[in-house]
Parts: sequence; C-alpha cells; structure tokens
Amino acid sequence: QVQLVESGGGLVHAGGSLRLSCVASGDTFSSYAMGWFRQAPGKECEWVAGITSNGAGTGYADSVKERFTISRDNAKDTGYLQMNSQNPEDTAVYYCASKTYGGATISASTYDFWGQGTQVTVST
Repeated sequence: QVQLVESGGGLVHAGGSLRLSCVASGDTFSSYAMGWFRQAPGKECEWVAGITSNGAGTGYADSVKERFTISRDNAKDTGYLQMNSQNPEDTAVYYCASKTYGGATISASTYDFWGQGTQVTVST
C-alpha cells in the first residue's frame, strides 16, 4: 500500500508557474511508476504526464508538452510536476497516482494508488 498526498496547487495568472508535489508513504515508492492526472469540471479525468520508477523515462500529453515537467526524487519519496506557461485550460484538480506493475501508462484504470487531489486555477 502506498499513500499519496499532493500539495502545491493554488491560483495563478495565465503565463505563470506552479510546482506540484506528491509525497508517498507506506510501501517502497521507488518501485512504482507514477503519473499525474487532472480533471476539470464537467470533463473526464485526463492523463497529464508519467514517469518510470527510476525516473529514466517520461511522457506527456500533447496539451502540456514542453510546458510541464514531471520528475521524482526517490530518496525523498516525492514526485513533482513543474507547470510553466499555464493557461486557463490547465484549470483542474490534479491527482498523482502510482502503479504496482508495469511502466507509466496513460490509462487511469491501471493505477493502484491515488492522492486526494489539489486544485489548480489559472486566471486570465
């Protein structure tokens, strides 16, 4: 079992930046791939980015590519999502998730553990 707690959300103006953190506790965080997802009001949950257990591999949704950066520090049991050049379409609740087996897939159903989410609001 892994418990995940996100932080770092808030209100930012368009063009601004935020860094989300996801602190893990419980089982060995470094063994699990991790992903970030988001859900805007009235929309389905959307994969944002993923990272392999050792951090060597990353992937991004087209909508955030070259603006967001996913990373992790296994020594601190923490994952991050650096968000730059934000726009109002980035407004959503952001969730981190980890999965017991396999790489960092884009399907939410393959993830075993989820955080409670953190709200990100981007104003014009």
